[in-house]
Order: sequence, then C-alpha cells, then structure tokens
Amino acid sequence: MTPGSNVPLSVPRVAVDVAATSARLDVSGLLLTGDGKVRSDDDFVFYNQPQGPGVSHRSGGGSGPDSITVDTAAVPAGIEKVVVTASLDGGGPFAGTMPTATVRSADDGSVIATFTPTGLGPETALVVVEVYRRGGAWKVRAVGQGYANGLGGIASDFGVNVEEPAAPAAPAAAFTPPPPAPGLPSAPPPSGAPAAYLPPPSAPPAAPPAPAPGAGKVNLDKGRVSLRKNETVSLVKAGKPFLSSVRMGLGWEPAFGGRDIDLDASVIAYGPQRNHIATCYFGKLSILNGAVQHSGDNLTGAGSGDDETITVHLGGLPPEVTGLVFTVNSYSGQKFNKVAKAYCRLLDAGTGEELVRFDLTGSEPRTGVLMAKLIKQFSGEWEMTAMGDFIDSRTAKGMVRPASAAL
Repeated sequence: MTPGSNVPLSVPRVAVDVAATSARLDVSGLLLTGDGKVRSDDDFVFYNQPQGPGVSHRSGGGSGPDSITVDTAAVPAGIEKVVVTASLDGGGPFAGTMPTATVRSADDGSVIATFTPTGLGPETALVVVEVYRRGGAWKVRAVGQGYANGLGGIASDFGVNVEEPAAPAAPAAAFTPPPPAPGLPSAPPPSGAPAAYLPPPSAPPAAPPAPAPGAGKVNLDKGRVSLRKNETVSLVKAGKPFLSSVRMGLGWEPAFGGRDIDLDASVIAYGPQRNHIATCYFGKLSILNGAVQHSGDNLTGAGSGDDETITVHLGGLPPEVTGLVFTVNSYSGQKFNKVAKAYCRLLDAGTGEELVRFDLTGSEPRTGVLMAKLIKQFSGEWEMTAMGDFIDSRTAKGMVRPASAAL
C-alpha cells in the first residue's frame, strides 16, 4: 500500500502487526467517533489496557511484533474508525527505521495488505493505518502520519487524558524550607516531620510562569485569533472541525518613501510524506480540480485590504493533501525589508468573517517568506500555524523544498 490508499476488508476480524527490523515497537489502537475523538480513555487500547470494545492488544513478548486485533462485528455503532499507532520502545525518533504494518485475517493469518512508511526522520510516534467504516463496509487505509511528541501527542490529539508523571518528592532529611515571615506565629511541626522542620510562611502560592511566546494552541470558539510567529490555531468551532471554504488574504505595502513593489502570493500543496503535489500561483490560478483558487496577480501592492487572495475549499481537497503552505515572493527581486505591513489572514469564504490574522514584523533582506501553513490532523481538523520564515527565492518554485522541510 501507499500513503492514502485503501483496501476493502473481506473478513470480519483483522489483526494489524507493526514491526521494525532494527527496533522494538510499542503498538496501540484508538477507537474514534465521527468527530475524530475517543469517547473516553477506555477507547485507548495498549499494553497496559489490552482490551477495548471490539479491539484488543497482543504483545509480541520480545520475539514478535505487537498487534492490534479489530473485530469489526463487535466494534460499537458509534465508532467510525480504529487507528493503529506505533512508537519506539524506550523512545527516540524513527529516523533510520523501516516500520511495516501487516494486515492479516485474525482467523487464518492470511495477509491482506502491507504498508511501510518511508522518509521518516524526527517523528517519535506514527499513526500507521486506520480500519474504518464506509457505506456499511470496512476498509483499511495506509496513513503514515508522524508526530514529534511521542505517543502522548497522538493520544492527546484524539482526546485521551494523558497525565504527566509527578516529579519525585525530595527526601525528608534534605528538606530545607524557608524561614517563617516576620510577625507570623510558629506552628507545631506535622506528625513525623524531622526535628529541623519549620513551616513555610502563610503566603499565597506563586503565580505559574507565563507561557513562552509562540507556545500553545487555541481554537475559534472565542472569535478571531491573532497569531504570533510559531503560534497555532486549531480550525475547530464548538468542538467540530471547520471544513467550510476559507480564503487566505495576503497584503503588503511599500516601505515608507519606497516605490511600488510586486509581490506574488502562492500556496503549495503537500502529501503525508511532505511530497509536493501542486502549486497555485499567478501562473496557475486553479489546482486540485478547483479546490484551491487564486485571485490573480497584484503588480503594486497599492491600496488597502488584501492584495492577493487564495480560496481553499477544505471539504473538497483530495484526501492525499495533508498540508498547505502559503508563501509570498518578490518576483522583481526587491527585498522584504523594503516592504511594510505584510500580513496574512484567514477568512470564512462564505461569510467574510475574519478567523485568524498574522501580522508579520521584523522583515529580512530576502526575496521570499513562508507566511503560514495549514496542516490536516488525523482527527480531520485543520491547524494553521504562523511561520514568518524568510527564504532567498523570487518564485514559488524555489519555495517548494524549504516549505516541505518546514511542515
């Protein structure tokens, strides 16, 4: 199988083995509803919780691969798909490994399909395949989507409550609390405390540290979101993925006292292995059977509002498209430090409502910039991340490789 391909299942019970020749893998399964989430933590099946409704985990015991078995007749009606994931036992990236999923009949062991994701690098966990319903029948699809934050990142993305382990407590003999604040009465030590114990002052707890710039992820529930570089917004409203048509507006102005500047906005579409699929730009205004459409070239950047727009029909994108990178280039060769007020904004194409905005500051003397990326999550939702990464390229063609590396 290749990424995105699917095979009908002719048997009701299938086992998915995942193995790598040079590494031991931990394999797990998640039962997902139509919104791409588990119903509860009971829908996460792995070595510490090997039984779920219609899904079970079998350990290879060190000599064979771990396996997830799906009994499609026993899977609850509200479950749309079962995703099979893998991570390296003991942690670490998949670079240099060749994980292979083998889908077999759970009854007679006959092989139905195999899939080996390729081009893996820093990913520490993978969604390998999914077993899913379609029109009353069951199929298996090759996925190969990587996560850099391990199995916990996959589980959290699908709604599993992942608890971080608590830091170990310091030994009692090493405890050295601060002295009581002046004027505060002493209190007797708690039972079992060492003789040197002094109670801490009665002061309010310290405020948690502020999040680092660019950290965190929000959704659209509270209205328009303003992003800084490297911040991400999940295109979700009221718990549901936003799958309507969106319009990316890109704008700029000449720097103060400067002449008109011709910039070109483009969008580059990629597949699950960061493979280039198509580019929409002023020379090709429509791609992917009209799912992505460009407004046309603006030669000056003059005037207020968006200079160029690109409309994306999210629900109409082919399933093999999992990433979109929006770029701006200076075809005439002028540098971005001669540009003022560069921005991009995402709008609901149907209502014109502005959903997300990123105002680029601190331009560099280069001729291209990766403005933002839209990444499709395995749960079905899209996430937009502000980028603002400058590249030396005057054309969208020269942005294909750096944009792929930035996904």
